[in-house]
Amino acid sequence: MAEIICVIGNKGGTGKTTLSHMLSQGLGLLGHRAACVLTDTSREPLSPAGRRYITADARTREALTKVVDKLRSLEGWLGVIDGGGNRTEMDRKLYAMSDIVLLPFRESHEDIRTVVRDLEMFPRAYAVPTQWPTNAWQREAVDRSVAQLMGAYRHRILNPVLALSGTKLLLQKQIPEHLPTAVANACRALARQVLDLMDIEHTESTAAADDEDEPQLSGRLSPADMPMRLQANRRPH
Repeated sequence: MAEIICVIGNKGGTGKTTLSHMLSQGLGLLGHRAACVLTDTSREPLSPAGRRYITADARTREALTKVVDKLRSLEGWLGVIDGGGNRTEMDRKLYAMSDIVLLPFRESHEDIRTVVRDLEMFPRAYAVPTQWPTNAWQREAVDRSVAQLMGAYRHRILNPVLALSGTKLLLQKQIPEHLPTAVANACRALARQVLDLMDIEHTESTAAADDEDEPQLSGRLSPADMPMRLQANRRPH
């Protein structure tokens, strides 16, 4: 049956919706069947046209239950639930039904303090640095701050998702036929991390080209400062 990935967090403005759609697109590019599930009542549903995944509207509790039950009945699917912000009760509900939880946070100290509290509240969750600076000097400074302030959780921090203006294309009602290469590569890189954490094998689809650009897009702290925890063995999905 499907596995559920929830993107939650108590603070708004951390990029939960963008991350949800990036992850869903990346999963599709890696050959997985994925659904991006909207629960944020402040947003409108997006068309699945042109995407590598389907979209689902679950902005009421009844709709959420139906969507998750449907996903759970589907073999080999992955459901990515966009949890929205400032909804602690909903976050707890989504956490209870999830197989893995992602907590996006930006480089501000307020975001870092909030995500630390969320990591304490949700012991199965992983923090994801989002909209991370691409300037080398800025990135070094914020990476150092994260290493200092979140050192106790470094095994639960994924590689940063760098700031790319093209990711906003995924939040349009209909997306372009071809996304910028940098965006596609960033989506795949994020999806690989999550699949590795979930112990699920992944293969590139025929559309997964131009990976030579990816090393510049996968900025991270040194392994000593922010290692990503991976499973030794993977299983097919």
